[in-house]
Amino acid sequence: MGDFSAFSREQLLQLMGNKEYDLLVIGGGITGAGIALDAASRGLKVALVEMQDFAAGTSSRSTKLIHGGLRYLKQFEIKEVADLGKERAIVYENGPHVTTPEWMILPFHKGGTFGKFTTAIGLTMYDYLAGVKKTERKTMLTREETLEKVPYIKEDGLLGSGFYVEYRTDDARLTIEVMKSAHERGAHIMNYVKADSFIYEQGIIVGVNIVDMLSNSHHVIRARKVVNAAGPWVDEVRKKEGTIEEKHLKLSKGIHLVFDRKTFPLSQSVYFDTPDGRMVFAIPREGKTYVGTTDTFYDGDPSELHVTREDCTYILNAIHYMFPAIKLTDTDIESSWAGVRPLIHEEGKGPSEVSRKDEIWESDTGLITIAGGKLTGYRKMAEKVVNLLVHQLGKATSPCITKTLRISGGDVGGSAQLDSFLEEKAQEAESFGLTQEDGYKLAKLYGTNVDKVLSYLTNKEGSNLPPSLHAQLLYSIHHEMVVKPTDFILRRTGYLLFDMRKVEQWKHKIIEEMATIFNWTDEEKSHYVEDLNEEIARATTFK
Repeated sequence: MGDFSAFSREQLLQLMGNKEYDLLVIGGGITGAGIALDAASRGLKVALVEMQDFAAGTSSRSTKLIHGGLRYLKQFEIKEVADLGKERAIVYENGPHVTTPEWMILPFHKGGTFGKFTTAIGLTMYDYLAGVKKTERKTMLTREETLEKVPYIKEDGLLGSGFYVEYRTDDARLTIEVMKSAHERGAHIMNYVKADSFIYEQGIIVGVNIVDMLSNSHHVIRARKVVNAAGPWVDEVRKKEGTIEEKHLKLSKGIHLVFDRKTFPLSQSVYFDTPDGRMVFAIPREGKTYVGTTDTFYDGDPSELHVTREDCTYILNAIHYMFPAIKLTDTDIESSWAGVRPLIHEEGKGPSEVSRKDEIWESDTGLITIAGGKLTGYRKMAEKVVNLLVHQLGKATSPCITKTLRISGGDVGGSAQLDSFLEEKAQEAESFGLTQEDGYKLAKLYGTNVDKVLSYLTNKEGSNLPPSLHAQLLYSIHHEMVVKPTDFILRRTGYLLFDMRKVEQWKHKIIEEMATIFNWTDEEKSHYVEDLNEEIARATTFK
């Protein structure tokens, strides 16, 4: 396979039109990426199409945690907690550059959701069910120890806290690394390609008519099996097939707000009660603190999501309730994001009560749909789907190997070797004219792919960008199928969420450089400027 590059789009579309695949996946979020990787690693011929950018839907808009669902213990979903808890460690070991252990404070107050006894029992069960290693098992903290770790937490009624480990991740980068791994194993993968309609023979789906959303060219992809992994859009895909059974999605909206660490000085992640009895996370990351999530049913277009003033008020009230000394207003919000969870409808249940379990179902036409589930469980979801496909295809394949398969950038010698790898690359970066800090950040973002990123530092002619940003941009275009400035600034780097100052300072230069690389017309350039400005407005303005 060649580079995973935007430059090969037309060639790849032509190639895809001349093959018959064992499997075509519709949807380029983490679920689709996981299915493509599992299937390709077993030797199946795989194609995947995504109508937006990879991870543009739910898979870049989560709480950015690989977590075992502690709150599911309250709903007695024991197997769910056990399965998700064990997956955390697997996801971490297979890509330690994009996932990292995060110690979490779970405070308990007089009259709160959790008491000392229920917290201790709950976290002990959590550790046991999830098979947590000894160094990451919970401890119980006194009131004084809790205040020492989180000085601004509500003191009134504070009794103590549980101290336990979750795993923080970059959800968009996790998705793109899994996608690149599938590509490395032979899968043909395209963003900005929409599945327009199905092709049938004797009532069975044998292919899909697709549209390249950038050139508006039409193509055909033939495949023996088609999997609908379109996340919030799975029902839209099923409508194209002409059947919607009783089982359908119910979307739940969640939002997150980002503050500078100077205005919300949190150095310790906290999972805390809200005034209405829900729970939200406050998590420090890269000099910022982000807080979320809400949980409300959503009936609109998932691609037109916005954070509303009502959403902001809810999160701000939650912060003021648990951190009364922190005085925040709308003007302190640096950025935000909104996403929807594609839940499977359960009559009479509220958004926080609906199960996050995944389900697979198949229509009479042979279309397989996977819906529900969580980011943490993506690998197991993929394994179940591919096991079903292999059985139906009747092909002799190797067994699933993703439990120990390092994703792109993740082969650093295991999590235990990550720190020494990062230190080594930080020092190497000096020979390219970067600071050790810049080198460390690049190595943490790209893992073992950092050498390719650094190689672009030798090609700085004509660039007005800082060397490291220039190298990131070239790497993303040539190896991560970046097509639009938003792909790079939001999903490949996260700058639009966690470094808005960098975005404002360099967005015009980034667009100029991309315009030169892609040879955009003035009209195309204006379109991408508008697209980026709309995304910035979406993150920073509230209706």
